Amino acid sequence: MKQLIHDFPTNMIDSLAIGAASEIRKITANIDNITICGMGGSGIGGKLVSQWIQHELTIPVLQLNDYNLPAYVKANSLVIASSYSGNTEETMNAVRQAKERGAHIIGVSSGGELLAFCQENNYDCIIVPGGNPPRSALAFSVIQLVTIFVKLGLISSERLNEVKKAQGLLVNDEQEIHTIGKQLAQFLFEKVGIIYSAPEYEGVAVRARQQFNENSKYLAWTSVIPEMNHNELVGWGGGDDRFAPVFLYTEDMDPRNKLRYTITKSIIEKKTGISFEVIAKGDSLIERSFYLINVVDWASWYLSELRQVDAVEIVSIDFLKGELSKFK
Repeated sequence: MKQLIHDFPTNMIDSLAIGAASEIRKITANIDNITICGMGGSGIGGKLVSQWIQHELTIPVLQLNDYNLPAYVKANSLVIASSYSGNTEETMNAVRQAKERGAHIIGVSSGGELLAFCQENNYDCIIVPGGNPPRSALAFSVIQLVTIFVKLGLISSERLNEVKKAQGLLVNDEQEIHTIGKQLAQFLFEKVGIIYSAPEYEGVAVRARQQFNENSKYLAWTSVIPEMNHNELVGWGGGDDRFAPVFLYTEDMDPRNKLRYTITKSIIEKKTGISFEVIAKGDSLIERSFYLINVVDWASWYLSELRQVDAVEIVSIDFLKGELSKFK
């Protein structure tokens, strides 16, 4: 896992090249809505990208982490299926429903059932390198999603330039990112982590939780400001120093949310005595997101070392899949 995280910036370059060489046919019909289907390490890409483009795209986008499509997905819908292995049963169920409804379909996968399904039905599918844990292949899944939106003419190609800038930022700030990641891991060790972000970075916060879950074998939760101000903040009446609050600070927060962030942080610190702030770097939402993702990826690996656990193993998930396979 250490090597896979180290390779993340290189994967970004490789993924941009794959996207540039891929063929995505234009859709001539009007598209009323878009659904991105995916689970876990593949699914988080849809969450991230839908937030990156929400202020540019004029069509509603849903990230689906389930078996069944919403009723509004029909012939004038676009369904993008992202499954790193190509065999994710929830995603395959949803994409088969999309075919039945006559929706436009595009796949992103390293192979498996999804690639075969797309080839059999003449749907475009971008093929990415396989063989690694899906959570370590985020650069491939997320950048291909951006590429699809650009090639369909739904968003500006400037988004891909921002990805390139983000890659340079990660390379130039590698040592600082390691330092912050190690400090964050030490902060979380033997406490319960809680990750707070602004709404535009909810996908980043969820990605952080997922990485701590899988790499560090560590439970954590995430909340978004301002929503948590209307419920969870009261829950801090029972909070104490068992908890380790982590705040993802981003300069582009709405001014009112920035004020809420400062006040919320001070309220929580009175209960814990401490907090940890990760300050995003970069000139765009995409750059700042990649920076935060890389910091947390490294933190999850350092935390796995502190906890003396194998960052790669997913015994519980393998057991679940084995049990599910008995009930076809």
